[in-house]
Amino acid sequence: MLGNEQQLLNDNVHVFRVRVYYEDTDAAGIVYYANYFRFAERARTEMLRSAKIDQNTLFETSGVRFVVRSCNIEYLKPARLDDELEVHTKIQCVKGASLTALQTVRRAGDALVSLKLRIACIGRCGRPKRLPEEVASGLQSYVQVRQGTC
Repeated sequence: MLGNEQQLLNDNVHVFRVRVYYEDTDAAGIVYYANYFRFAERARTEMLRSAKIDQNTLFETSGVRFVVRSCNIEYLKPARLDDELEVHTKIQCVKGASLTALQTVRRAGDALVSLKLRIACIGRCGRPKRLPEEVASGLQSYVQVRQGTC
């Protein structure tokens, strides 16, 4: 990691920095395709932390967890060993029990991988549950469309 530096850009984007290590690559030194999911997951977790949303506390108090319902990923260019990457995360919109996240993995401003995820909010029994108000309000600085259609 590059010190886990994070920032909120002017256009409601959370940025998470990560360096590519040997363990992230295949024999040719190119990032293994599934590792982009790991980078994106870490970035979403850090975005929640920056919005003062602690997932363990949220589960203990509200019985709510986030799960990936669907993910569309497009690989544009490869990342390589020792690259410094940024994962840009935006919340496209928030609905009652779900949100849509757009994530782009970048190297020096160049888009390498693009992900569109539908994140569901579920309760202890695994059924959909409305996002608690504190979560919806905590995410407002990253939301592109307020309660719009996703």
